[in-house]
Amino acid sequence: MFALRYLVFVACGLALLVALLGTGLWNWHWGFVVPPALLTALGVHDVLQRRHAVLRNYPIIGHLRYLIETVRPEIQQYLVDSDTDEVPFARLQRSVVYQRAKGEPDGRSFGTKLELQEAGYEWVNHSMSPSQLESQDFRIPVGQGRKKPYALSVFNISGMSFGALSANAIMALNKGAQMGGFAHDTGEGSVSPYHLQGGDLIWQLGSGYFGCRDENGKFDPERFAATAANEHIKMIEIKLSQGAKPGHGGILPAAKITPEISRTRGVPMGVDCVSPSSHSEFSTPKELLAFIERLRELSGDKPVGFKLCIGHPWEFMSLAKAMHETGILPDFIVVDGAEGGTGAAPVEFTDHVGAPLQEGLLLVHNTLVGVGLRDQIKIGASGKIITAFDIAKTLALGADYCNSARGFMFAVGCIQAGVCGTGRCPTGVATQDPQRQRAIDVGDKSQRVANFHRNTMHALKELVQATGLLHPSEFRPDHILRRLSRDEAKPISMILTYLEPGDLLAGKLGHPVYERYWNRVSSDSFGLIRP
Repeated sequence: MFALRYLVFVACGLALLVALLGTGLWNWHWGFVVPPALLTALGVHDVLQRRHAVLRNYPIIGHLRYLIETVRPEIQQYLVDSDTDEVPFARLQRSVVYQRAKGEPDGRSFGTKLELQEAGYEWVNHSMSPSQLESQDFRIPVGQGRKKPYALSVFNISGMSFGALSANAIMALNKGAQMGGFAHDTGEGSVSPYHLQGGDLIWQLGSGYFGCRDENGKFDPERFAATAANEHIKMIEIKLSQGAKPGHGGILPAAKITPEISRTRGVPMGVDCVSPSSHSEFSTPKELLAFIERLRELSGDKPVGFKLCIGHPWEFMSLAKAMHETGILPDFIVVDGAEGGTGAAPVEFTDHVGAPLQEGLLLVHNTLVGVGLRDQIKIGASGKIITAFDIAKTLALGADYCNSARGFMFAVGCIQAGVCGTGRCPTGVATQDPQRQRAIDVGDKSQRVANFHRNTMHALKELVQATGLLHPSEFRPDHILRRLSRDEAKPISMILTYLEPGDLLAGKLGHPVYERYWNRVSSDSFGLIRP
């Protein structure tokens, strides 16, 4: 019995037969033969191949399924999703970045599109006596007491490596940072020539020690000191983990290592570039602090800290005990939430590993408060932070400053195509393809990066003024409200638990997590002591 799914295949075969006969009998041009011949050949191939069941059952027309699947994200993004339901960033969120980056008006007409009665909706309370500020250049001092302290903007570019991002994207980001007076984190791929466009840098050291490693992949103090002496490097950040794939190393295949990447990272050509899942320079809390102190000495006493996504809570508690006992403190700690993005990560890690930013930030803030060290260590935060309200809320939760990666990617031209790990980025941001990255005009995009930062700082200034404050650092949990249900909303100070200074040292544990783990951690190990 003839199956209708073969109708197109059979029709193409008949068309080919008619075309061949017509060419012989009526002197038709061979152009009539080529299209049906190609389609018939495709149909024969589909029926005979064994890889795709759909094509064997639906020769020729089955390719429509793969074509539609290829363009599905674009159709979904531009024609199906509403302004508020797309993930990871809704159209409304991306539009704010695009408008601010281009210097266009970003006001909204006809009211909010958000559901104000839905659980999870958040807002900032305003004051009946707004303040008036002259400047929007909000900064936080990092490394006070060091020979080379740094006045850090409250909003900076989070870590993105050359290799993950194209040369033109890196240059645009760094020039934009120079124009706007804020910091640019290098990511763990080391300091490339494209990072040295005049912008302030935070040099990130991952477990591969790229840019300061010996031939065996171990930390090389002489190479580190030589690079750290660069005047554009203002801070050193040890990367323990990142939100998108905490506890997971990485491999840059040999085929993707270009001569430029080889020189920048200090790795050989023709060999896979491995980022181990853990550092070789330390394995205990005290050893980590000793490494921090060593990097300070080698860098000429620049601020040194670390970045992590919170996993086992007792591990950070053990680190806090080590800080209290040794007196060696990081100048800053960056908390990366599990909301963070990356070019490629296993789906289980992206979706189900690591603490979200709120929980991770709260643990770090509370633990440092509880051991009486919070005022000596600055806390940065990253994870889906792109608007002034995102910054205000994050500072209210306990951070001192914020970093953003994807927000600044949008400013450079990213359209959230979701193909970062393929090398086929449609806008040239996340690719090493020379032809694709030519799409980025560095002069134009660097101005957009600076515009996005400037306009976001202006929006933050207006929020600070509306709240009656004088600086974003004054935001507190009482300023931010969260709806719990249709009929109930509370300040986050009444929802989340906050410790008082010295509580942990005094034995006032005040939270089930500390009650369970605090007395079972040691400064000599990241593990738990058996009860």
